[in-house]
Amino acid sequence: MSKAVIVYWSGTGNTDAMAKAIEKGLKDGGAEVTLLETGGAKADIIEQYDLFAFGCSAMGNEVLEEEEFEPFFKSIEGKLAGKKVALFGSYGWGDGQWMRDWQQRTAGAGATVFEEGFIQHEVPDEAVCVDFGKRFAAF
Repeated sequence: MSKAVIVYWSGTGNTDAMAKAIEKGLKDGGAEVTLLETGGAKADIIEQYDLFAFGCSAMGNEVLEEEEFEPFFKSIEGKLAGKKVALFGSYGWGDGQWMRDWQQRTAGAGATVFEEGFIQHEVPDEAVCVDFGKRFAAF
C-alpha cells in the first residue's frame, strides 16, 4: 500500500474541494492518505511518503500563492529528486500558465511528475478529481 500526502493551499475553496476529492480517489485506489493544508506541513514530509500531491490555485499573474504555499514548496523543492509528484489547482482567469511553470519547475528538481498538472476552472468537477486520485494511486 502506498503512503500518499496531499499538501494544498486554497483561497476560495475550489482547490480545497479538489484536494478532498483527490483524497477520496487515492483511498479508492488503495493508498493510505494524509491531507494537509500548507500551514500544517513541514519539510520533513519528504521522508515519510511515497506519493506527493501538491495543490495551489493560480494567484495574481498566474503564480503560486506567495505567503504560505511558495515558501513551503521552496523548502522541499531541493528534496524532490526521484519522488512521485502530482500537481493540481484551480484557476479563474488566464490559461493555466502557472501550472505549466510549476510542472516544469518540479520536473527540473528531478521529480517524476504524474501526467500533466491537473487544473480545474472555477468550481471543480468532483468525479474528474476522484478519477485523477485513483490514477495517481496506481502511479
